[in-house]
Amino acid sequence: MKSLEDIARAFVDFANNECQGSSPLYAALARGVSSDTELLKLCQCTRSGQPIPNLFFASVHFLLLKGKKHPLKEYYPSIVNHPKSLKDAYPEFKKFCLFHKDEISKLLKVRLVQTNEVRRCAYLYPVFSEIYKKSNKPLALIEIGTSAGLQLLWDHYAYSYGNDEWYGSIDSTLKMMVDVKGDKFPEMEKQSPKVGLRIGFDLHIVNLHEEEERLWLRSFIWPDHEERVTMFNQAANYVLQNELTLIEGNGVELLNRYIEDIPLDQTICIYHTHVANQMSIEEKKKLLTKVESIGETRDVYHIYNNIQDKNLHLDYYKDGKGHFATVAETDNHGRHFTWVRG
Repeated sequence: MKSLEDIARAFVDFANNECQGSSPLYAALARGVSSDTELLKLCQCTRSGQPIPNLFFASVHFLLLKGKKHPLKEYYPSIVNHPKSLKDAYPEFKKFCLFHKDEISKLLKVRLVQTNEVRRCAYLYPVFSEIYKKSNKPLALIEIGTSAGLQLLWDHYAYSYGNDEWYGSIDSTLKMMVDVKGDKFPEMEKQSPKVGLRIGFDLHIVNLHEEEERLWLRSFIWPDHEERVTMFNQAANYVLQNELTLIEGNGVELLNRYIEDIPLDQTICIYHTHVANQMSIEEKKKLLTKVESIGETRDVYHIYNNIQDKNLHLDYYKDGKGHFATVAETDNHGRHFTWVRG
């Protein structure tokens, strides 16, 4: 169990480093929670390894989206068209949390942080484009922490990077506009690479056919982020229209079992975004070791962040030799990225 001091620090960091300039509501609420002993104690229910502020705010948002009657909803842009002033939000937030303490406690104990932000596909696209160009084979996608599988369909979406061009599936109903910062621009094909198969692992697969499960995933979208809701709904429709292999379990442990069945005429791509921050140091090391061992007999590409640092990395093993590079500095929600690969 984390100490109250550690949890308080997590909320301060969340407010200052993640919410600042992005979510005024969550920034204000996080600062309030950081000095509120009653709510910090409630957060101690969270299982080990979970980002507590994300899970706590999602649990509250989930109950509000389910239709709980309380004045707190008047401060959420995701629920009302004209939210009230933030200066009065925290007292109502605390009242709501204490009134629904048992329900929130249960969610914190049994649920997981599953954001599956679809706009992150915009910085994955140029990486997969590069891999396809190198290998000239259909890509075998293996996503660890797939949640509902939204990012397994990155090749079904369209992307614009501020240069008046569209990449990917240009006729897609889901069109993302993302800023590329800095003086480097990724080299990529306009047409989506060919994909051979799609496998997703997660400790808890979110079934979008079930309304409550879909609402849980929706609750992780911050109340101020209307555009993210639109993109989530569009991506969810693609998931419902396509067959994906979604497997419940620890992806690191299951990896080798499924690698064996991937045809030799496909390129193995193992990837995950903002998942490794929920792994222990030992599990991160085990994952890197497994990828290396796969690379002894097969060419394999590993795209990830939150292992050494927050940047996007591309490691690959070709003909048994390892290559390692940082490719981009990324925004948590995929709104922009800085391409650093030479």
